This record gives sequence, structure tokens and C-alpha cells, in this order.
Amino acid sequence: MHQSQISTTLHVVVGSQNPVKVNAAKNAISMLYPEHEITCEGMHAPSGVAEQPMTSEETRIGAINRVNYCQANAKADFYVAMEGGVDKFEYGPATFAYIVIANHQRKSIGRGAIMPIPEPVYQALASGEELGPLMDKLFNTNNVKQKGGAIGLLTNGNATREGNYTHAMVLAMAPFLHPELYPVKN
Repeated sequence: MHQSQISTTLHVVVGSQNPVKVNAAKNAISMLYPEHEITCEGMHAPSGVAEQPMTSEETRIGAINRVNYCQANAKADFYVAMEGGVDKFEYGPATFAYIVIANHQRKSIGRGAIMPIPEPVYQALASGEELGPLMDKLFNTNNVKQKGGAIGLLTNGNATREGNYTHAMVLAMAPFLHPELYPVKN
């Protein structure tokens, strides 16, 4: 690449200061826009939902609220939020995350892979505990939510929270990569 061909910087604001979420956003955008320099910063963005969202809808709303806050309070090329939650489905309790990505023209909502969680873990969450600290107690770890997360612990390190977020974000970026196929609805 010649010096004159070095392209622009894409600035990404993530609605969290959790390094797992910031790194996932940077990884995903870097994969999709390899010709750009990527700057990625986390900011505190309130979710407006419980610390531990207990339904798919609450989790999705939390991610949307975080992106809306970022858009109102920062200037960026992309605004990203990742909200982890749990729900009890017909096949049992599971954890997952919603990913919301926006720019000045569009917003895309995606969801990460779903991972079954043990019934006693779900019951503790339903009683008011939060997944990260609960997993720290169960596995004798410290601040796992800013590391591999419950996903890392329950898969013996074969999958991670950051990897799940990165993958979900890449998928949720499809409307930005092919805007002609995803008309913006007014």
C-alpha cells in the first residue's frame, strides 16, 4: 500500500467500558474494514434495564438504550452496544447477548450464540444475583465478566465471551456492508 493509499480512520464508540466489549467491537470492525485504521473507545452508557436482564426483550432494550445514549453523547462512525442477558426458554435457561450497531443512517440488531446455563444458576439470577459474580463464586475466579465470561468457564475455555460478541457483531454488520440490500425504513 502506498503512503497516499492509506485510508481513513473509523471511530467506534462502545456503550461500555468493559474491555471484553471494547475489544470485540474493535476486532469485528478491524476484520470488516481492514483498509481502515480503527479507533475504539468505551464509554459509560446506561442500559435503563436491570443489571442482570432476565428476558430476551429486556436484554435487547438494554442494548438499544446504550446505543441511543452513545449516539446522543459522542461523535463516531459506528456506535455499538452489547448487552448480556438470560432467559428461560421451553428447552431451559440460557445466556446470550444482543448486539446493536448504529451509524448516522441505520441501526442493526443481532444476537450472539445462546448457551445453556444450569437451572440452579438461573434460579440464583432470578433471585437477584448477576451472572459474572455468580460464576466467580462457582468457579473461584475473579472478575470473569471482564475476561472469558460464563461462556469461557462453562466451555472449559473453548469459547469466550469476547469471541461470541465478535462473531455476533460481524453478523450484525451485514446491513452496513451491503446497504443496497437493507433499505432504511423511515
